[in-house]
Amino acid sequence: MFIQTEETPNPATLKFLPGSDVLAAGTADFPSRESADTSPLALRLFAVPEVTAVFLGSDFVTVTKAPGADWQVLKPAVLGAIMEHYTSGDPVMREAAGPAHAVDDGENKEVVAQIVELLDTRVRPAVAMDGGDIVFHGFEDGVVFLTMQGACAGCPSSTATLKMGIENLLRHYVPEVNEVQAVA
Repeated sequence: MFIQTEETPNPATLKFLPGSDVLAAGTADFPSRESADTSPLALRLFAVPEVTAVFLGSDFVTVTKAPGADWQVLKPAVLGAIMEHYTSGDPVMREAAGPAHAVDDGENKEVVAQIVELLDTRVRPAVAMDGGDIVFHGFEDGVVFLTMQGACAGCPSSTATLKMGIENLLRHYVPEVNEVQAVA
């Protein structure tokens, strides 16, 4: 098995490409060891010292290291954990990943549908290239609430991405949008 790695805009995070599907649908974010019980792959990665977060995408695994940890030391152990998982025959997830976005069937249904469509077609592919994802949480009084995941969660440029990139895009195509705010 040959696993490629790619740097991300977040220096604490590396993107690993195992050359096969990771998740058939959706994404899975594990910001801590305690949150990883549904994924044998994430549990294997958290067994590597200095791994602080794991994010699973369709064809990639994003791993975040502890501050002060060295990728030169950590990377071989992460590669080994990923290879061990794929040769074990264990599933990546014990249960299917949840829906990517919150569902809104209220009075803003059409606006929310436009926002989600733009996020899915224009934003998510670009964010996935950097080893992350974006999740829609809601739309209220002109404000769109989003969460950055994976490599994007702790990235120094995530605020600029939200404000200058995503906010401008949404405001351009959806006049009802005034602002984008990050949800912790």
